[in-house]
Amino acid sequence: MRPEILVSEVGPRDGLQSIDRIMPTEQKKAWIAAEAAAGVCEIEVGSFVPPKLLPQMADTAEIVEFACTIPGLAVAVLVPNLRGAEAAIKSGAHKITLPLSVSESHSLANLRRTHDQVIEDARAIAALIDDQPEGKRPHFEGSLSTVFGCTLEGAIPLPQILSLAERLMQAGCDEVGLSDTTGYADPLAVRAMIRAVRGAVGVKALTGIHLHNTRGLGLANVLAALDEGLDTIDSSLGGIGGCPFAPGASGNIVTEDLVFMLQAMGLQTGIDLQKLLEVRKILAEGLPGEPLYGFTPDAGLPLGFVPEDQEKIKEAAK
Repeated sequence: MRPEILVSEVGPRDGLQSIDRIMPTEQKKAWIAAEAAAGVCEIEVGSFVPPKLLPQMADTAEIVEFACTIPGLAVAVLVPNLRGAEAAIKSGAHKITLPLSVSESHSLANLRRTHDQVIEDARAIAALIDDQPEGKRPHFEGSLSTVFGCTLEGAIPLPQILSLAERLMQAGCDEVGLSDTTGYADPLAVRAMIRAVRGAVGVKALTGIHLHNTRGLGLANVLAALDEGLDTIDSSLGGIGGCPFAPGASGNIVTEDLVFMLQAMGLQTGIDLQKLLEVRKILAEGLPGEPLYGFTPDAGLPLGFVPEDQEKIKEAAK
C-alpha cells in the first residue's frame, strides 16, 4: 500500500554518481535490499549512461534485475535518451525518469542535448513504452532539472519552464517532476513553482520534487512542497550526491532526517526509522572514508520518540 508520503531514495543513483569511488556491486545490492526491508518502497537504483562517462553506473542493468526481485519495491532509473530507455525496459525497471534541464546550457553539459532533442527523445520513449505488453509498461516521468535556477545561466524565465513542462506531457510523459539541481530553491520559490507548473499541466501531473540541501534549506523546502500538496519527496541516505555537471550543487537532502521530520509530524511513510538508521553501516562499509551527513543519525532519536499516528492527530485537532 502506498504511504501517505512517498520517500523516494535516490542515493544509489544521484549519490553514487557524484562520488569518484566506485561502490562494489554486491554492496549496492545489500544497501538496496536493506532499505527496502526498512520500508522504503521506491528506490532509484542507477542510471543507464555510458560507462566511460559514469563508471559508477556501469552495473545498473544487474542492479535493476536484482532490485526487481525484492517484493513491493518500485525500481526507478534515470535515462539520458532513447537508448538508455531501451536498456531500462529490457532490465525490467518500473519507473523511468528522463531529465530535461530547463537551462539549455546545462542540458548541453549534462546530456549533450538541446531542448528539442530531449523532447524528441521523450516522444520516442513514450512510443516505446506504449509498445510494451500491458503490465510491463514502466511509469514515465519527465524531470524539469535546474528549475529553480542554473549555475550556468542563472534564473530561467518562467514561460520557458512552463512551455517545457507542457511539451513533456504532450510528448507522452505520465508526469513531470521538479528538480532543484543546483540547490537554489527557497520555500517561497517552491510554492510559486508548484502552483505555476500545476496551472500549466494539471494537479495530477505534478506530485514529486527533488531537492538539494546546498544552502541548508532542504527540509524547509520539503515543508513548502507538502503544504502545496506534493506527496513524493526524493532524498539520499547520508545526504550523499549532487550533480557533477552543475558546479557547487552538492548535498541531497538526508533520507534519515527527512523520515524523522515526517514521522515527528505524524505523517505516514511506511518506514521503520530505526532500521533505516542501521542501513548507514552498509553505506559506510561500501564507501570507506566518504563523508556521510545527517543530524538525526548523529543525535539519535529523542527519548520516548514514537511516530505519531496521523488519524490521532486529526482527531485531536477537531
